[in-house]
Amino acid sequence: QVQLVESGGGLVQAGGSLRLSCAASGRALSNYVMGWFRQAPGKEREFVAAINRSGGVTGYGDSVQGRFAISRDNVKNTAYLQMNTLKSEDTAVYYCAASAAFCGNCRLPNQYNYWGQGTQVTVSS
Repeated sequence: QVQLVESGGGLVQAGGSLRLSCAASGRALSNYVMGWFRQAPGKEREFVAAINRSGGVTGYGDSVQGRFAISRDNVKNTAYLQMNTLKSEDTAVYYCAASAAFCGNCRLPNQYNYWGQGTQVTVSS
């Protein structure tokens, strides 16, 4: 079992930045592909970013490519999502997730085994 806890969400103006953290406990994070997803009211959960076990391979959703960066620190058992040049359409609840699958950068929610409780990000225009 892995427990994931997100932090770092909040209210930010358009053009600003936020850094989300996802702290894991229970098992070593190095066993898992890590991903970030988001869900806005009335919309489906959307893939944001993923990173493989070693941190050498990353993948991003089209809407965040070039603005967001995913990283991980397996010693600290923590994954991160650096979000820059935020837009109002980035407003959502952001979830981190851990996948035991061997899929490089997993992009589908059903590939993930464990989820955090989510952290709200609100971007004001």
